Amino acid sequence: MRRARLGVFGCFATSGFVMGAWPAAYPAIEGRLDLGEARLGIVLLVVELFSLCSIIAAGRLCDRLSSRTVLRYAGTTAQALLIVPALAPSYQTLLACAALYGLGIGFVDVSMNAQSVELERRYERPIVSSFHGLWSLGGAAAGAFAVLVFSLGVGYQAMLIGTAVVAAVVFGLCTAPLLPPPRTHANGTRPDGRPVGLGPALLAVAAVIAFGSAFVEAGAADWANLHAARVLHADDAHAPLSYTVFLIAMTVFRLLGDPIRGRLGPARSLLAAGTCTLAGYLLVIASAAAGGLPLAWTGWILAGAGSAILIPVMFSAIGAAGGTGSDLAAMSMCGSAAFLICPAAVGYIAEATDLTAGLLVPTALAVVIALAGPVAVRRLLRQRTSQAEAAATAGPPPGV
Repeated sequence: MRRARLGVFGCFATSGFVMGAWPAAYPAIEGRLDLGEARLGIVLLVVELFSLCSIIAAGRLCDRLSSRTVLRYAGTTAQALLIVPALAPSYQTLLACAALYGLGIGFVDVSMNAQSVELERRYERPIVSSFHGLWSLGGAAAGAFAVLVFSLGVGYQAMLIGTAVVAAVVFGLCTAPLLPPPRTHANGTRPDGRPVGLGPALLAVAAVIAFGSAFVEAGAADWANLHAARVLHADDAHAPLSYTVFLIAMTVFRLLGDPIRGRLGPARSLLAAGTCTLAGYLLVIASAAAGGLPLAWTGWILAGAGSAILIPVMFSAIGAAGGTGSDLAAMSMCGSAAFLICPAAVGYIAEATDLTAGLLVPTALAVVIALAGPVAVRRLLRQRTSQAEAAATAGPPPGV
């Protein structure tokens, strides 16, 4: 299991690095193909839409073939696909490349999380959050790497091609020690008595929490710097620090999230994380009236620390309750949908009123997470306990 854990760490870090290298090349790709902001925005939208489309298929493939198989083949191929946008000769070709790249992202996202959840089941202690922390570190490392190679005069095409080749090789090596799929009995339980799959009601509640968790993260990614510039009148040197402090706090607390969850338990961890996220957004909103940038940065730090473990806790709870790859895919789809909806939802409200009012949307969702999240996690864990007890009472299925 230690080798499998190192392999999952490598997959998350490599995927994060590739996801960070692609945005680093946006300005150069836009300049070479003379795209303009509108067409570049469409390219990015295509990536997100096709990623969303592939998520459900990825979940079903994980259930049918195992997350290890999907990650080994589709995941390795997805890293190599970074070569394609680097060589795209036209806007139309770039759109097709973006669609392929988006499909790959969906398969990687679902299969990596399914493998991490299965590994946590075997370890029987919290380990999922640290994988997400490595993903964030990989993205940050890619940004620093891009700055270094560009400063040395290396072109973005060489950077993307080199990254794609190395990442595909590393990713393939990391998938070698991953875990095989768990055995299941004919009565739909694992050998330890845990059920396979969730009911629609529980899955719907978990999906709402996943949507809100991703939305509060997207709110910072899309609007933190713009809030500092337009509402707090920060200059060009200080405005970008708003999202930077959020990202640093989120990465740190993802790496610390497993011991926190081990001490508090999943329900209280989600309550603490939701409350911390809510407090952070409230401080950001209050900074427009008093406090300015220092108060806003404090708020973004709190929001980053809280939102860091929201998604890992929910993935872990789904897995502990016997969730399948399709269940995890539904969670991932809700998270991706939140990142698509957030810019428009907040933007339209901000256009009609102001950006401070627009940030009330993620603030309201933080309230939902803090109130409903612990209840959802407790019900998920109760389902695991009650069905495992029922399976134990019934005894092993015939022929076992």
